[in-house]
Amino acid sequence: MIARAEIAITGVGAVSAHGWGVEPLWRGLSEGPAAIRPFDLFDHSRHRTHLAAQVPSPFPPLTIDRHASRSDRFAITAAAEALRSADLDLAATDTARSVGAFFGSSTGGMFEAESFFRILVERGGDRLPMRRLATHQNNSPGDAVARRFGVTGPVETVSTACAAGSMAIGNACRALDSGEVDVAITGGADGLCQLTYAGFNALRAVDVEPCRPFRADRRGLSLGEGAGVLVLETAEHARRRGARILGWLCGAAASCDAFHMTAPVRDGSGAARAMLGALQRARCAPEAIAFVNAHGTGTAHNDVAEWHALRQVFGDRASAVPVTSTKGSIGHLLGAAGAIEAVATVLCLVHGAVHPTPGDGAIAEGVEIDLVRGAPRAIVHPGIAISVNLAFGGANAAIVVAGEST
Repeated sequence: MIARAEIAITGVGAVSAHGWGVEPLWRGLSEGPAAIRPFDLFDHSRHRTHLAAQVPSPFPPLTIDRHASRSDRFAITAAAEALRSADLDLAATDTARSVGAFFGSSTGGMFEAESFFRILVERGGDRLPMRRLATHQNNSPGDAVARRFGVTGPVETVSTACAAGSMAIGNACRALDSGEVDVAITGGADGLCQLTYAGFNALRAVDVEPCRPFRADRRGLSLGEGAGVLVLETAEHARRRGARILGWLCGAAASCDAFHMTAPVRDGSGAARAMLGALQRARCAPEAIAFVNAHGTGTAHNDVAEWHALRQVFGDRASAVPVTSTKGSIGHLLGAAGAIEAVATVLCLVHGAVHPTPGDGAIAEGVEIDLVRGAPRAIVHPGIAISVNLAFGGANAAIVVAGEST
């Protein structure tokens, strides 16, 4: 059914508000309850909303630079799990020379930068070690993973808002296709911070209750934090070392609306172009898609635009394709959203079931979507899925993932 099985997914790792690892992520997504709740990372009493999907403490015992940001710790922890899942020890082989790290992040070390400047003001302008600030830039998650695991191939951190994680995965695919690397550690990481919490509140884009993607009573998104990481390998490299293959990264593509700073183009044409581009690169017909992992933020404009995109991609079949969204369970991870949704998509294919979107209530008027709710739904053969992200600035990205036996 699908011709392009050239990039193998051999490892996955995750950090989310459900816990540290892919097992708590899958358990939380498939069984619930949602992890969007009151949180204590910083003072949010001045805002109209008081919920977020905060990663639970304590942090796992990993050897990490004590100055590493929250986002860096998420990235390193998820990458370590993904490498264990792939049974790939970069330190024990010469593999590191042909490995790249490709990450997405929206805020990087912003939470720590906020703390730095708060202390600076409280001290009346007294100097603080600038190294603390220099290590908390937006590109820090990819760099932190490279340093921690000795990656000496290409390293990059994409920052294209909510599409960053998916775009990073797409860049990893291109590096693998070109022969630049044999292995890619790819994904995204983002932490909660006051800047984004205040900003989305100022836009009135955050719901006072847990978000309800595609529902008639939706009132906005819920913010979350965490990381998702995939280990990708060329099929030849994976088979040569006898790796367990979890699935296939078949295609990736991106587009831009060129329309508005924060709103998607209303007809969904930008997201549709990204999805159709990913399907074309995967050499996969829309009819072969078993389910969609939607961006599904729960905002008025995004959900409608995404429905229009699905109509353009699937035509009359759009209302019959099962759709799910992680954001009602773990919140919106911003630059890491596409990454953890890619991990969730792989887990759905591995388990043979699409995780539900939490909550009930009527679907929004004019959105004729088949939203998976209540309980996981068995995947109809073939096991091929598409995951899509829409971002501020009009950035869109999509990836096509197939099960191991497809």
